[in-house]
Amino acid sequence: MKDVITIGDAMITFNPSMKGPMKYVQSFDRKVGGAELNFAIGCARLGLNTGWISRLGNDEFGKYILNFVRGEGIDVSEVGLEVGYPTSLNFKEIMEDGSGRTFYYRNQSPTTTLTEDALEETYFKDSKVLHITGVFPAIDSDKNIGVIKRAIAIAKKQGLLISFDPNIRLKLWSKADAKKAIAEFLPDVDILLTGVDEAEILLGVSEPKEIIEKSKALGIRYIAIKQGDKGSIGYFDGEFIEAPSVKPKKVVDTVGAGDGFDAGFIYGVLHQWSLRKTLEFANTIGSMVVSVSGDNEGLPYLEDVLVQLGEKDSIER
Repeated sequence: MKDVITIGDAMITFNPSMKGPMKYVQSFDRKVGGAELNFAIGCARLGLNTGWISRLGNDEFGKYILNFVRGEGIDVSEVGLEVGYPTSLNFKEIMEDGSGRTFYYRNQSPTTTLTEDALEETYFKDSKVLHITGVFPAIDSDKNIGVIKRAIAIAKKQGLLISFDPNIRLKLWSKADAKKAIAEFLPDVDILLTGVDEAEILLGVSEPKEIIEKSKALGIRYIAIKQGDKGSIGYFDGEFIEAPSVKPKKVVDTVGAGDGFDAGFIYGVLHQWSLRKTLEFANTIGSMVVSVSGDNEGLPYLEDVLVQLGEKDSIER
């Protein structure tokens, strides 16, 4: 039985060896990244049984990603290697304050070969959560929206909760296109994990209580609003909670923090924690991620989060 299934792209991420504008960087370290994949890694490290549906290029980079993900304990039985489609790449620019930009090279993404018919209904059986983001549909919105809707239909039939992080990448599509495409399946979402800017694009409001009211009107049960260093706000079953941020030791790289938050929130939902405990747990993970360079290198194991929360002793020697 899988706790979580996610569907989406993965990339080779090239991290700069120095901070500052990318045009002055002389070398890069090869890493693995992608929003859905980061989420899957975050879940697996927390001890959740996790499955990933995707397509990679049948090249050295694709094989490297496949082996890396398998090594994280994630089920990759629904990941295929496609001939003639290069594995996607991105190059990161990281500034001195930890902020940065991402430059994508993902034309002819292998995930464009993933079709509705390729989704195996038996793969969803006995699972608990299907997690999707706005990245996968943005890569090829004409086709991938259909894949997402088919995945949701199968998941609903099997009784899974639908978790959604808008993760809107404006380098991949416009605000108008994102809003139009996501509107096709947003009413099917059970758990919304969004930033304020993304909510404004999708719902037309930016004030947290208005975001919650509009989301509730769509039938969304769990709502988490990520606010970075301002913490997070959550809603479930009539309860509204504001959870303060957890101050990181040092902000090194902000990439992956939202994916880590998502994994932590889903962990709390699956373990039927209170909304406050779930938000505090998710905030802690986000804080731990930004302290480490890389897309998923900072995603913690469960025992590390418990130590950070003071619920478990750390033995270093």
